Amino acid sequence: MKIRTFQAADFEEVRRLWASTEGLGVGPGDKRESVVHFLDRNPGLSLVAVDMGAIVASVLCGHDGRRGYIYRLAVGPDYRNQGLAKDLVRRCLAGLKAAGIERCLALVQEGNEGARRFWEKMGGKLRTDLVGFSIDV
Repeated sequence: MKIRTFQAADFEEVRRLWASTEGLGVGPGDKRESVVHFLDRNPGLSLVAVDMGAIVASVLCGHDGRRGYIYRLAVGPDYRNQGLAKDLVRRCLAGLKAAGIERCLALVQEGNEGARRFWEKMGGKLRTDLVGFSIDV
């Protein structure tokens, strides 16, 4: 298995992985143009894991110059519980640290209990003092 930078050419395969991952799915912000713009704006931080030529895991990672953000961590069913997600996250956090970012937020849909357990095991602390709002522009 190889872990490498998420490239624009990976978009369709990664989007299929997101769509097939319970608790994740795809939304209006998951258009090719939006994701490619995110990748260009945050070079080298988003990753994919490739096994036998197929993308089996991915993560979107970036920052705004102040805070890091991890979105859309997805691991295919046959590759779960093998430490792959932890490896991807550790690499993302190392990339953010190298960019001078000291804190990262991981965004998870409220009902995704598996993701919540994962982030707690990774040392994440649930922020009950924040509520997110989405505004279409």
